[in-house]
Amino acid sequence: MKRYLILEDGSFFPGIGFGAPVITTGEMVLNSGNGDYTATITDAANFGQIIAFTDPIIGNVGINQEDIQSLLPKIRGVVARNITDVPRSRHSQFNLADYLKLYKIPGITGVDTAALSRILLAKGPLKASFMDTADEHAFDQIRALVLPHDQVKQVSTKQPYASPNVGQNILVVDLGVRHALLRELSRRDCNLTIVPYNTTAKEILAFAPDAVVFTSGPGNPNDALLVAENIKELQGHVPILGIGLGAELIGLANDATIGLTAANHRGGPFPVREVATGRIWQTMQNHTYGIDRASVADTPLIVTHEDIRDHSVAGIRHRQYPVSGVLFYPEADPEPTDATQLIDEFMEMVAAARHHGEGVIDDA
Repeated sequence: MKRYLILEDGSFFPGIGFGAPVITTGEMVLNSGNGDYTATITDAANFGQIIAFTDPIIGNVGINQEDIQSLLPKIRGVVARNITDVPRSRHSQFNLADYLKLYKIPGITGVDTAALSRILLAKGPLKASFMDTADEHAFDQIRALVLPHDQVKQVSTKQPYASPNVGQNILVVDLGVRHALLRELSRRDCNLTIVPYNTTAKEILAFAPDAVVFTSGPGNPNDALLVAENIKELQGHVPILGIGLGAELIGLANDATIGLTAANHRGGPFPVREVATGRIWQTMQNHTYGIDRASVADTPLIVTHEDIRDHSVAGIRHRQYPVSGVLFYPEADPEPTDATQLIDEFMEMVAAARHHGEGVIDDA
């Protein structure tokens, strides 16, 4: 079935539909991940987005449970140059087209993704739609679309839940948590409590956590200032790790400026340098917004990691408190796994701080 991908700037791309034959709209973004399309499709940080994969072909390993990052896929559509519906992996439970159809997500293949990439790299994310026609009425509809600003609220858990273990008590604030992160913490015997995004600092400390992790998630961090205020209150009471959106909110909590990134930071692997040692890791990233490097100088933060391609901030740490954040996935799954050592380093920091006493926030 012939379909059209149309963009708010007036561009359109014809192709062949697959997955669900529905009309959809969302934010069009690029993803350069090499073979990790299952993780991307199910990553809550991609809520409401139409993903254009730059790989020449996707679908070759099907969909398997090991790579799924949330219970339900959160995206609005898939764009690809080519797909295959004959998975070559014995671990596959679905082929790509059937999986998308099951969750009513459309896809379009046969698209000139090189030309699409040039547009998105020049203009950044754009509103987009899958349509059966590319007439002026369709373009009027996409231009009138207002994207939501409550993405974190929509993907976060509604109630706290536990993933019990025998180790340190780690409280995870769910801004769009990935299963890979929970697996990595469980491998380190962490006793996990996962709570909604709007859990207050006082409520968090009532769980008596040894540390708090603010996860990755979707949207503009400037729309989640409530979470940033909670981080600000928690600093000095308990060790904190932020990942992706969580790291950006640590930046906001400490008066750094957040803005759109210049380069594509979705997919990978992207090389990141640890400033103190010069070590370089290959990382997976998934963010449109970043921490303005110049603004960090006027905050209590220091830059710990930088993206080699554009020298953007990839990691931060508080000068006084055990608070740090990274804008890449240390729990990258399935790969690369270079940065998983950061989780080990965080756990060492938690162990060192564990016997210093639990924080309390007074009602006053």
